[in-house]
Amino acid sequence: MKKVVTFLLTGIIAQSIAGQSFIPSYQDRSNMVSQTNIISNLQEFAAFGVKKTGSQANTDALNWLKSKYISYGYTNSQIVEDPFSYGTTGSKNLVVTKTGTVYPNTYVIICGHFDTINGPGVNDNGSGVSIILEAARILKDVPTEYSIKFINFSGEEQGLLGSYHYADNIAYQGDTRVLDIKLVFNIDQVGGKSGNVNDTVYCDQDLGGVSSNNAASATVTQELRNCTALYSPLQTAVDPAESTDYIPFEEKGEVITGFFERIRSNYPHTSNDTLANTDPVYIYNIGKAAVGALQHFAVATSTLGTDEIRSKNSLENVKIYPNPVKDVIKISLPDSIIKNFSFEITDLAGHSLVKKTNESKIDISNLENGVYIGTLKADNQLVVRKIIVEK
Repeated sequence: MKKVVTFLLTGIIAQSIAGQSFIPSYQDRSNMVSQTNIISNLQEFAAFGVKKTGSQANTDALNWLKSKYISYGYTNSQIVEDPFSYGTTGSKNLVVTKTGTVYPNTYVIICGHFDTINGPGVNDNGSGVSIILEAARILKDVPTEYSIKFINFSGEEQGLLGSYHYADNIAYQGDTRVLDIKLVFNIDQVGGKSGNVNDTVYCDQDLGGVSSNNAASATVTQELRNCTALYSPLQTAVDPAESTDYIPFEEKGEVITGFFERIRSNYPHTSNDTLANTDPVYIYNIGKAAVGALQHFAVATSTLGTDEIRSKNSLENVKIYPNPVKDVIKISLPDSIIKNFSFEITDLAGHSLVKKTNESKIDISNLENGVYIGTLKADNQLVVRKIIVEK
C-alpha cells in the first residue's frame, strides 16, 4: 500500500492515443473481464481473513492462488513458489510464467501483493489480486511476443519483503542482471470506496529514485494512460510511483508503472476493508484497462481464436438496475431470446433472502438498507453483482 500523495499531474491524452492504435481484438479481450469473477475472487480472498506474512492464512491464500492458475490451465512447470525468510515460518511469492513467441527471454511483469494486515484486505490488495487473476485467465492461450510473469508478492505490508527478495535474488544476483525485464506493471489498492464517484485511476510514473529510468517510465505510463482510455471508460491522472512492489525494481534501474485508486479509501489496514466498502464496478473497469495494457506491453496477437469468439457471447453485459435500489430492482438481459433465468439475492454471508424465476421486476422493499449480492443464472452462465439498498 502506498503512502498518501498530494502531487498530481493531469493532461489530455487524445493526441497520444492517435499515435497508439486501437486494436479491436484487444477490446474484445478486455471485455472478457468478468465482473462475476471479480466479485467471486474478492469473496474468496476475503474468506481467508487477515493474511499477514508468515501466517497460516497467508499460506492458505497462496495455495488458493495456485489452484486458480491451475484451473485456468497453467501447468506446474509454469508455476514457481518463491520462498523468502520472514519471522520463524517464512513466506512465499507465487510466480506464473507465460512464454512469449518472439522474445521468450524478455519479460513483462504484472504484479501485486496478496498479504494483508489488520483486516481481510479486499481493497488492499484483493482488488489487485482479482485483476491479475482475470488477466492470467483471459490471456492464457493468447500468443504474446514477450513473455509475461504474473507475480503475487507476499510481505508488501512489512516493507516490500517479497518484491525485494525477488528483485535482489531472482531478477538480479548481486549487480548481475539475470532477467531481461521489459517493464514492471504493478496493481495495488484499486478497489475504490463504495458511495464515491470512482471514474478516474492513477497511473503511477517514476519521478524519483534512479533517474536513468525516469524517461522510459514516463513513456510506458503514458502508454498505460492511452490503453486505459482506449479499452475502458475510466479517466486517468498521474501519480508519483512510491512505496509498493515496483520500487525494488525501480532501484535496480528497471522501467516501472502501475495502477492505484484516485479517490483514496480510508478502509485499508482496518477490519472494514471489506467487499461492502469497495466498488466492484471500479475494479472491473480497471481490470479492463489492465488487460488492454498488458496486451499492448506484451504485444498480443490481434487475431481472436475460436474459443475467444465464443466467449464474447456471455451474459456479463446484463443490466441489473437501479443500483443503489430502493423498492424494485429490474433485470435486462442482453439477448431477448433468453426466456428462462433465475435471480437470487443473498447477504454477504451467503444467506438467501430473495429468489425469483423469470421475473424482470423484483420487489425488494422488505430488505433493509445495506449491501447484498445478486446472482443471475441463465443458459448455464452465472452473473454476480453487488447490490446496494438505500431507502
